[in-house]
Amino acid sequence: MFDQTSSTNTTIVIFGASGDLTRRKLVPALFRLCRQNRLPARFKVVGFAVTEWDTAEFRRQMRSGVDEFAREPFSETGWEIFASRLFYVTGSFADPADYDRLRQNLLDIEGDAAHRLYYLATPPRFFADIIAQLGAAGMAQDRCDETGAISTWRRVIIEKPFGRDLASAQALNQAVHMVLDEHQIYRIDHYLAKETVQNILVFRFANAMFEPIWNRNYIDHVQITVAETVDVGHRAGYYDQAGVLRDMFQNHLMQLLALVGMEPPAAFDADAIRDEKVKTMRAVRPLSPAEITSQTVRAQYKGYCAAEGVAEASTTPTYAALELYIDNWRWQGVPFYLRSGKALAHKASEIIIQFKRPPHMMFPVSLAEPLRSNYLALCIQPHEGFHQRFEVKIPGREITMQPVDMEFHYDDAFTPDSVPEAYETLLLNALEGDATLFTRSDGIEAAWRVIDSVLQGWQTEAAPPLATYAPDSWGPVEADELLGRNGRHWRHGCQG
Repeated sequence: MFDQTSSTNTTIVIFGASGDLTRRKLVPALFRLCRQNRLPARFKVVGFAVTEWDTAEFRRQMRSGVDEFAREPFSETGWEIFASRLFYVTGSFADPADYDRLRQNLLDIEGDAAHRLYYLATPPRFFADIIAQLGAAGMAQDRCDETGAISTWRRVIIEKPFGRDLASAQALNQAVHMVLDEHQIYRIDHYLAKETVQNILVFRFANAMFEPIWNRNYIDHVQITVAETVDVGHRAGYYDQAGVLRDMFQNHLMQLLALVGMEPPAAFDADAIRDEKVKTMRAVRPLSPAEITSQTVRAQYKGYCAAEGVAEASTTPTYAALELYIDNWRWQGVPFYLRSGKALAHKASEIIIQFKRPPHMMFPVSLAEPLRSNYLALCIQPHEGFHQRFEVKIPGREITMQPVDMEFHYDDAFTPDSVPEAYETLLLNALEGDATLFTRSDGIEAAWRVIDSVLQGWQTEAAPPLATYAPDSWGPVEADELLGRNGRHWRHGCQG
C-alpha cells in the first residue's frame, strides 16, 4: 500500500491514450483502484496520442469507457474525483518538439518533483521511438538525491508483443537498454496477473504434498491449453502478419510452461523467481527439422481467408500444437503439449498435470479399459480454480470404481470483488516497483529461441502440412494424433 500522507506526486503517462486498450482496460482499472484508495494520494494520469483531443474530450471518452467496462456500479462523485486527475496532450510519437511540449505540460501538471510511470499502449512499431524520444528529452532518467539514492523514479511498461522473432526482440532490448536500465523496464503479459497463474507458485511450494511428486518419476505429461472461441475479427490485419505462435505461444504459453516447470526459488522476490523461470525456458529443447515434422501441428480454421484484412490464400496458422521437452533432471523425457487456437469450441485456459498410471491393478476389476490415471487441472479462465481427479469405489459388494473430482473455485471461496482484474494488479505492481509478474530481457529471448526454431522450421520442407479445422470444434484431427500415437489424449479438465 502507498503512504497516503506522502507529498510526492506520481504521474502515469499513457502513450496511445486514444486507443482501445486505454478505454477498455487501463482507465477502468485505474478508476477502480482510485475508488479503493489504492493509488498514490497525489496521482495524475496524462494521456498522449496523435488524436486531436483536449483534456475535456479525453475525460469524456474515458467516462464512456468506465461506463461500459468498469467492474462496479458507477459513482458520479467517484468519477468527478478521478476525472479531475485526467489530462491529455496531443502529439506525435516521433516528433522531438512534441516531447518537449509533453515535458513542459508534465511539469505544469505536477508542480513539483514526481515519480513517473510511462505506459506504452501503442502498436509495437512505436516502442523503440518512444523510448528514444523520452531519453533525448531527458524524461527517462531516475532522479537521485545527494547520497545517490533514487528520489523520484522513472519506469516504463511495454505491452506485448516484444519483437516478432529472436533477432527483433534482441534489437528492441538493445534499443531500450540504450536509454533505460533493466530495473526500469516492465514488459507486460497480463496472463501472469491472473489469480490462478499467480497461485501456481503457492500451490506448488506451499503444499508439501505436491512438490515431491512434481517430476518425471510421477508425471506422465503436461498439457497447456489456451483456447479462444472468437475468430480474428477486427485484428485480422495484425493477426495475418503474426499468427498463433507469435500471438500466444511466445508469451502466454511459454510463461505458463516456465511456472509449471521451474525449480523452487530461493526467495519470493522478482529476481529469484525470474532467475528460475529463465533457467527452465533455457532448458527447453529447440526443435530439430525432424522434430518439426513429428512434434508440431499447424492449422487454420475454415473461412479464415475470407476475413477482411487477411491476404488471399494466406497460410497463417490460427491453431498450433507443440510437443516440447525440458532437458533437465526434473523433467527429462516428460512431454509438454502446448496448444492454442481461435474459433474453437470453448473459451478455456488450463494446465493439466497428468500423472502416471498405477503400475499394477490389485483390485478384481475388469481391465477391458486401460487403467485410469489421476490428473490435476489448473483452471486459469474462465472459471479460475483447481480440479483434482482420483478414483473411488462405488458403493456395493462388488469392487467397481469411478473417477471423481475435488474442486476449488475462486468464485465459490471468495467474493467476486476480492479477485482483482489483471491490469489492476499489474499497474499496482509497477507503481510499487515489484517486477515479479513482468518479463525480464533474458526471459523474452529464451522464449523466442524456442519459438524461433518452430517458426523457422515451418519455412522449410520439414514443415507439417497446413491442416484445417471447422470453427466451433476443438481443432484439427492432426492435434489429436499428436498425442494419440503415444496413447494419450487431450483433456478438458476444467469442464468435467
